[in-house]
Amino acid sequence: MISEAVTVPADGSAIAGDLVIPPQARGMVLFAHGSGSSRHSPRNRAVAAALQNAGLGTLLMDLLTEEEERVDAVTAEHRFDIGLLAGRLVAAVDWLGENPAAAGLPVGLFGASTGAAAALVAAAERPGRVQSVVSRGGRPDLADEALGRVQAPVLLIVGGDDREVLRMNRDAAEQLRTPHRLHVVPGATHLFEEPGALEEVAEVSCAWFLRPGGYGSEDAWQ
Repeated sequence: MISEAVTVPADGSAIAGDLVIPPQARGMVLFAHGSGSSRHSPRNRAVAAALQNAGLGTLLMDLLTEEEERVDAVTAEHRFDIGLLAGRLVAAVDWLGENPAAAGLPVGLFGASTGAAAALVAAAERPGRVQSVVSRGGRPDLADEALGRVQAPVLLIVGGDDREVLRMNRDAAEQLRTPHRLHVVPGATHLFEEPGALEEVAEVSCAWFLRPGGYGSEDAWQ
């Protein structure tokens, strides 16, 4: 088991991350958290633990530097900068490809809230590397024209009581040209804090990433 704090270089900045790779890992999942959150998000860490138990490696990373986080806490100028966030994810995907422990493993992305938009843009920018995407309570609408360029299969997970985000996800799904599915967690709100809601997110995410053929990609997750 590899479990270590890492630093990912991205556009001249140093981005902090936590890398976990279980023995005989079957793939890697890179997490992109939402606005105002961090790699320490208990929700993303709960999902990451479930993926690790299923034999998948994970990389949870902060998409902003410490200085950018301080500025954003006051001005909120970075949290919706999807281009910036996606660029950091692309850098992390490339970094994983050069990491000896992860280089040969397929890569998936798990994005929450605004991080889901960044994950979709990054998937569109790295179609040969990103082989599966999961969005949890995401804002895929913020990916704009990149939605039509995504080639990786996409799972959109939304709480049934998160009505405005559910509408946004339904609209975004119509723009996807790749295999995709919208999974609604009944009774769940945006943060999936209801009993059993986050467990359902983890379960369907594991099934998506580990599905034979990556749900539409011939080479993914086999």
